[in-house]
Amino acid sequence: MPQKKSALVGLSVPLALLLGCTDGSEATARDGAVIPGASDAAGTTVPTTVIGTVTSTTTSGTATFTINTAKILRPISPLIYGLNSTDEIATTKQTAVRSGGNRMTGHNWENNASNAGADWQFQNDNYLVSSLATNLQSVPGQAVRGLIEASHANGAAAILTIPNVDYVAADKSPAGDVRTSGANYLQTRFKKNVAKKGSAFSLTPDPTDDSVYQDEFVNWAKTTFTTGKLLFDLDNEPDLWSGTHPEIHPDKVTYAELVERNTRFASAIKDVSPEAKILGFVSYGWNGFVNLQDAPDKAKGDFINYYLKSMQAASTQAGRRLVDYLDVHWYPEATGGGDAAGTGGVRITGGAGANDVSAAVVEARVQAPRSLWDPTYTEASWITKWSTNGPIKLIPLLKEKIAANYPGTLLALTEWNYGGGKHISGAIASADVLGIYGREGVDLACNWGFGADEVFMRAAFRAYRNYDGAGGHFGDTAVEATTSDIAATSVYASVDSTALGKVVIVAINKRTSPVTASIAVAHTSSFGAADVFTLTAAGPAMTPAPGITATGANQFQYVLPGQSVSVLVPKP
Repeated sequence: MPQKKSALVGLSVPLALLLGCTDGSEATARDGAVIPGASDAAGTTVPTTVIGTVTSTTTSGTATFTINTAKILRPISPLIYGLNSTDEIATTKQTAVRSGGNRMTGHNWENNASNAGADWQFQNDNYLVSSLATNLQSVPGQAVRGLIEASHANGAAAILTIPNVDYVAADKSPAGDVRTSGANYLQTRFKKNVAKKGSAFSLTPDPTDDSVYQDEFVNWAKTTFTTGKLLFDLDNEPDLWSGTHPEIHPDKVTYAELVERNTRFASAIKDVSPEAKILGFVSYGWNGFVNLQDAPDKAKGDFINYYLKSMQAASTQAGRRLVDYLDVHWYPEATGGGDAAGTGGVRITGGAGANDVSAAVVEARVQAPRSLWDPTYTEASWITKWSTNGPIKLIPLLKEKIAANYPGTLLALTEWNYGGGKHISGAIASADVLGIYGREGVDLACNWGFGADEVFMRAAFRAYRNYDGAGGHFGDTAVEATTSDIAATSVYASVDSTALGKVVIVAINKRTSPVTASIAVAHTSSFGAADVFTLTAAGPAMTPAPGITATGANQFQYVLPGQSVSVLVPKP
């Protein structure tokens, strides 16, 4: 679990509206336009008239990519390109921003105080608003106002964290461990955190009373910002509260307690904003998924199954859906240089491991995205050795749990990072992850940065959101794209409901040496060339590269530079 304090503002340029299609090979674009290979309104299949056919053996340094735009996989949610930061926002152009992190558990929206918990001396302070003018630091909502304004001004969704604990910070000083303030520190240094006020709301609540009301905060956000998308996280990593915030919640949270808290606060949010989308339970990672980090009542079984089933029951009783997204965090436990259990190895996201670029760790990092989906891949980690006893297949696993226990719930990963953010390996892993999210149907995702200098990680976003520096982006619909060598390469392809003839391909080379790819594109249009943009170890920028010409009917050969991310845009 990475150490962190808080996430501040971010912004975005939105993707096109999603297609109204279902999984499979048939889909109809909005406004009556038809994507090649799909069925039109009369049920007639639009023929794919140009299909490249390439036969190639896979040896070291070669691969075959097959793109078929007639095989539509699904619409790509525009909200998967999110960040918990605004660094390089003008070029990353993320589509969602989140105000999250450990700080937000003790956040008091009325005066912007927060408690740092175990991240920094358990002190109350003004960290969340320290960059603002002094006269603004105690104005209600200022800790998140900038995030909301910036995101909405740029068409992005804003995700706000709603504390679910019993207390939030009352003040911003004195510094140091609040627990040294006396046995009654919860009464003197904190305020009661209450889900529902039960009386009239105010946009400028009384800062001298003894309570902070979260439905009043939701009303403030909804009333103050009348345009743009607002979503709400049910606190942050409650499975770790007893470790990150023992000053507020010293005991391990239980299964029943967390369901009760999520139900109570979700109900309060929906009372004020019935249309709001709510994310829960915002877990930190694998052991939280399995048993809520060794909760006292873990004998009740798999926690995600318990949580989803319980929230389904609570929603049925309430007569409305209470939780819209299952929200989990994912910092891979994969290691390089050790044994199959990760013993003796270096974790790709752990401490110094996040910046480790030794050959073994780099290889583990660039392969680790396969644990999101690949039934043939087993990473070296304690998870695969002692818990799953084989491949993780995280996204299909979570979707199966949702389908079985709370159908219709969407899937969010509001924190994720694969390390190597200052190195090309971080760009490769991050670009692979973003492609997987689109192809596998993740509904919302926000990367958590380990530092402002993770320039290669953010460069991966540009491959999908701004590859040409002028807003060129991956399409809104995932189509079939396969590679003959998934260990060495990855490939993702899209079409776009706003430009039906446009195909965008993201091709990734995980190897240090070049790979020659034979590429076949099935599409109604005949492509004679392709523009190319590349990201390599030379620097964290998508750079225009010499274009390529077709070698046959929609067939290309392209040499992927060693350790690179390439964007190919076929054209007539």
